[in-house]
Amino acid sequence: MIEFDIEAVRAQVRAVDFMRGTPAEIALWREDMAESRANLVIEDMIPTPNEDALFGMMLDEGVPPPLVSQILLRLLDHPDADRSLPVTPIERTT
Repeated sequence: MIEFDIEAVRAQVRAVDFMRGTPAEIALWREDMAESRANLVIEDMIPTPNEDALFGMMLDEGVPPPLVSQILLRLLDHPDADRSLPVTPIERTT
């Protein structure tokens, strides 16, 4: 299991230059995230509390969904990640 240091990721997210969502957009993204989470639960792929906190923090910071995906890819050091993002991949402990 991967544990994200939410506050460390928050600091890195704040260093990224992007257009933050408006309150109305964030409300829509929050609804979409709740729907996606419900679908994951139906598929028995229940996010951990730490994963929920990570996505909640991204909403709190107004990160648009496409950028959330790119940040997550970078955190996981995925080959498709945008290496120009100022986000440090996390070290896997498992």
